[in-house]
Amino acid sequence: MNFWARIFYKYRRIIKIVQLFLIISGPGLLVMIADNDAGGITTYAVTGSKFGYGLLWFLVILGPVAYFVQEMTVRLGAVTKRGHAEAIFDAFGSFWGWFSLLDLVLSDWLTLITEFIGMTAAMSIFHIPAWLTVLVVCIVMGAMVLQGRYWTWEKIAFVFAAFNVVYIPAAFMVHPSVAAVAHGLLPNFPGGFNNQLFFFLMANIGTTIAPWMVFFQQSSVVDKGMQEKDIPWGKADTAMGAVFTVLVAMFVIMVTGTLLRGIDIQSADQAARHLMGINKYVGTLLAIGLFDAGFLGAICISLASSWAFGEVFGWAHSLNKKVKEAPWFYASYFFMLVTAGAVVLIPHAPLVLITLFVQVIAVTLLPAALVFLIVLLNDKELMGDYVNTRIQNVINISIVAVIVGLSTLYGITAMFPNLFK
Repeated sequence: MNFWARIFYKYRRIIKIVQLFLIISGPGLLVMIADNDAGGITTYAVTGSKFGYGLLWFLVILGPVAYFVQEMTVRLGAVTKRGHAEAIFDAFGSFWGWFSLLDLVLSDWLTLITEFIGMTAAMSIFHIPAWLTVLVVCIVMGAMVLQGRYWTWEKIAFVFAAFNVVYIPAAFMVHPSVAAVAHGLLPNFPGGFNNQLFFFLMANIGTTIAPWMVFFQQSSVVDKGMQEKDIPWGKADTAMGAVFTVLVAMFVIMVTGTLLRGIDIQSADQAARHLMGINKYVGTLLAIGLFDAGFLGAICISLASSWAFGEVFGWAHSLNKKVKEAPWFYASYFFMLVTAGAVVLIPHAPLVLITLFVQVIAVTLLPAALVFLIVLLNDKELMGDYVNTRIQNVINISIVAVIVGLSTLYGITAMFPNLFK
């Protein structure tokens, strides 16, 4: 075989590998990109304004953490062909099954409210009323799920996911100090150990790893029809998403940490308004990104709950089903969507406070979801060759321990604010 023939066959092999990856990828990339939702962008923006680049190192750590948690859902979904809610009911019984479902529904609904908060706030910058934003978003999201195919829904979702990159040029436009960014990548605790620091550490964990992500990705793997042979591709899909979500989070912090350090910023839309007074284009990119983040988060979170309801109650629960074939699946979807949007329209509702505290609530509820996940992944009879390894158990149990530890420290510093001074 001559040189050019070898090059041609290698090229064809690479093309086939890329095509196969593009076919199988989706759940991991989507869940990770949607992880940078409206609440996440607000958390990153406020983190940058308060601590500058000081917590960049913490985000770098959260990338692998998110990957190790989410790759378990790939294996569990591909092997069992069941969503997370159904798997918990089957393995632990109805009591813990209902506990996990209520845990999910509460955190999902609260998080969905934050997505509408972010979207309406972003559009208000362009003088679009909140009611119109909520109405249009509900119509578009309804059209996405009613078209009747998971694959079509996923392609549309990827279009919105692509807009998540707007934070990258925004960061380069503010010219952050390379030396300062490098210093921020070294572990440090700006301001020392106090209640505020623990609050933001927890908020950043809560927006990087959330209960809805576990339920969404596993159900998405099942609805997409992934098999055991597709697990390595699903892991690669998740790894790429984890890298991307950390990079975007870091770029948001670089923007606000560069231009808004020391300014009392309470939300991402407030940050965008301040930035418009400094650099119109950067402020506009942040506002557009905030809306897109809220929209992408909303389309994933609302589905996570609908899939879980269908799994628990035995309803048809697939985007590949028409409304008449899965009426309760779609009814629960629209109920969550409409009620969450309605909360945002309540006059004088404490929307900014809701946004930040939802992240903390999410990380408080997270250990329960992770414990269920780890136990299921250690069931040899259930998982076969895809059971957790010893290293995976050490890593994942350590993640739960750290989250519980931070939650405990947050509670202690709330009661004894001068303890670490």
